[in-house]
Amino acid sequence: MTSPDDKTLAASAVGGRFRGQVALVTGAGSGIGRAVATALAAEGAAVHLVGRTRGKLEATAQELAPGAPTPALWPKDLSVDANVEDLARALRDGGGRLDLLVLAAGELVQGTVAEMPVEVFDRLWASNVRSVYLLVQKLLPLITARQGQIVFINSSAGLGARPGGGQYGATKHALKALADALRAEVNAQGVRVLSVYPGRTATPRMERLYGDTGQSYRPELLLQASDVAATIAGALALPRTAEVTDLSVRPLAKSY
Repeated sequence: MTSPDDKTLAASAVGGRFRGQVALVTGAGSGIGRAVATALAAEGAAVHLVGRTRGKLEATAQELAPGAPTPALWPKDLSVDANVEDLARALRDGGGRLDLLVLAAGELVQGTVAEMPVEVFDRLWASNVRSVYLLVQKLLPLITARQGQIVFINSSAGLGARPGGGQYGATKHALKALADALRAEVNAQGVRVLSVYPGRTATPRMERLYGDTGQSYRPELLLQASDVAATIAGALALPRTAEVTDLSVRPLAKSY
């Protein structure tokens, strides 16, 4: 596993708003994480791709624009503390540059409060909240040194929970609290913090959810991952006199 170096950044033929910046994207193997990684790379960023499965990260790397800086692949399960520690240490030892941190990894499980085992809730908490907290904590010095930006990919469930989604919604409400507090703590150091609340988005995870609930999956009626990525890129590229704190993005066709 290698990190993008200054020579690679300078040699990038891809122009754009993030040329010369280094980004780390979790959940980069598919869905919104993959879309954000490809969008940032298309505009010149050197990306660290983090996800559980190497094959999926390699597939993301293949989708990057020709001429984009060579990505670094980190196949790690971030719900394991030691993996977070290893990743943070490798980034620090590899030069310590980080301008953009996009937190798109997470897990979704549906079930009622009456029936969902607490062990499943524990797993959701570890994946959706605790791992994010620890990663932010470990990488914050690198972000602060660059006056960088942090993006929390939340969910519409982070603003209002639905029946059967109480456990998932609870983790996303916690993620909102974490982002809000962090923003107030680091704005004075020039760091911007953005929370994004997508509605239902056409991703492999959403397709599985529709299948589990017996609903007809019609991706053309949902948000596209590229829609969310474009919205995020626009917010990150704003002049430093402005900060977008919260973004809600919904499908135009309301199919649910």
